[in-house]
Amino acid sequence: QNPKTSAIVKQLLAEGNATELQKYFGSRMEFGTAGLRAAMGAGISHMNDLTIIQTTQGFCRYLEKNFSDLKKRGVVIGFDARAHLSSGGSSKRFARLAANTFISQGVPVYLFSDITPTPFVPYTVTHLKLCAGIMVTASHNPKQDNGYKVYWENGAQIISPHDKGISQAIEENQEPWPQAWDDKLIDSSLLLHDPYAMVNKEYFKDIQKQCFHRNINKETNLKFVHTSVHGVGHKFVQLAFKAFDLSPPFAVPEQKDPDPEFPTVKYPNPEEGKGVLTLSFALAEKDGAKIILANDPDADRLAVAEKQESGEWKVFSGNELGALLGWWIFTCWKNHNRNNCAIKDVYMLSSTVSSKILRAIALKEGFHFEETLTGFKWMGNRAKQLMDQGKAVLFAFEEAIGYMCCPAVLDKDGVSAAVITAEMASFLATRNLSLSQQLKAVYDEYGFHITKASYFICHDPKVIQQLFDNLRNFDGKNTYPKSCGRFKVSGIRDLTTGYDSSQPDQKAILPTSKSSQMITFTFANGGVATMRTSGTEPKIKYYSELCAPPGNSDVEQLKKELDELVNALEKHFFQPEKNNLQRKTE
Repeated sequence: QNPKTSAIVKQLLAEGNATELQKYFGSRMEFGTAGLRAAMGAGISHMNDLTIIQTTQGFCRYLEKNFSDLKKRGVVIGFDARAHLSSGGSSKRFARLAANTFISQGVPVYLFSDITPTPFVPYTVTHLKLCAGIMVTASHNPKQDNGYKVYWENGAQIISPHDKGISQAIEENQEPWPQAWDDKLIDSSLLLHDPYAMVNKEYFKDIQKQCFHRNINKETNLKFVHTSVHGVGHKFVQLAFKAFDLSPPFAVPEQKDPDPEFPTVKYPNPEEGKGVLTLSFALAEKDGAKIILANDPDADRLAVAEKQESGEWKVFSGNELGALLGWWIFTCWKNHNRNNCAIKDVYMLSSTVSSKILRAIALKEGFHFEETLTGFKWMGNRAKQLMDQGKAVLFAFEEAIGYMCCPAVLDKDGVSAAVITAEMASFLATRNLSLSQQLKAVYDEYGFHITKASYFICHDPKVIQQLFDNLRNFDGKNTYPKSCGRFKVSGIRDLTTGYDSSQPDQKAILPTSKSSQMITFTFANGGVATMRTSGTEPKIKYYSELCAPPGNSDVEQLKKELDELVNALEKHFFQPEKNNLQRKTE
């Protein structure tokens, strides 16, 4: 019933454009553990009013089946600032339609009245003990995209088998229910609640438990620049700085207000490097700021850059900031917990494609480190299991600039990560240390961990399948590569098939998934490289790392060795020319 999407379809029918109609209606968007992520537009392959109604009807039925008290507890729904003029879709409209679906079935809905960072949704699920949460966002995807991200009652993103159960329920509930389109009905409903004011108070109270140096924060001369890259983060990072008694960061004026067109950047993704930070560098130079904090548009990720003595700007990788935050959060914990027995219940987590620096710190300091599959859904769920057993999960991170610094949010959170990074930098400044110098000190103490990650773009699923099949039958049928150029392969773990050469029974310990590709190669020189497909983008990603024991300080030699390993990986395993893969460009 949306006049804009309806008109698009009628126009294509009038033109007899079967190719485009096939694109729009050929296959339904797949509901996975990341929920939905697709372009906004007409048809069942896109995000629009109808597909949101259908998805929510399925989700509602699935929740009714799983929770006898759903009508007592309810759900929370948040949204970012995305909008798509040509199809009439927007995050706010989708959130209201989703709320209308639940309310029509007598389910209470806590619908944020304004844009909100993604981490506020899992926070609200936990804080109000709700059955589930929905966040309408496409995070840092291109501007035409939108998404529907789902959290379970434990405050973490859903994992299997919930995705399959919800998917099945969507298939069974495609006919819109009566009044499904009329979102105005919710405004007079007693089942509609607005958690905005409460969460804005309670969240900032909770993150203050991670504030350890209020006096230094009040006095510091260090200046910060913040950009929200046309997303939702500006107001909330300002409030976080206030909660920590830090002077507010300078906001990049051209990027501080939400704008669904993302006019100043090619991709609204701070992970893409210096291109996204051009305006931040200019403002920092003008105002004499040393450190830049950049959130992605839904404020669940954080990139950090620091001005070096040479005048150059260093953008920290996700692994480098993970090392710094891990060191910092453990140091703060240790200073406030003199009881040595408590350390046996302390945990940190990271994903299997992230740097193993936390493992090195844990080994030396005596706490526990665990790795999980890629994605915060795994870390959030594991953290909750550990916390339910009385353990303290201090920190979790993934190399894709995602950090969980505060146990009140069981997902990545760019708001708390930004203010905790600012406090760490302010503290280090009192010791005349920069973030870069402290990072070197961490590596000196726990061993250098050099990482390199990138990706190739490939829009053809057949080529991707062929590339991974080739690796599994490299030296004849069912034989993986024994070497990669001059680098000897010493171990292989394939989390698509469940094979792990390092285990006595050759079965992988981490969960396997046939629906995504992921192979990890261990090399005789101590290098590790993982190749995997992305769940949300047409990319084949790789992650590589060389770890050296403490005391090996020939960093340049390590970097050279890793560069050569990566070149060999690209040449022999990716074969970009043969497979027509497009390289990542700045």
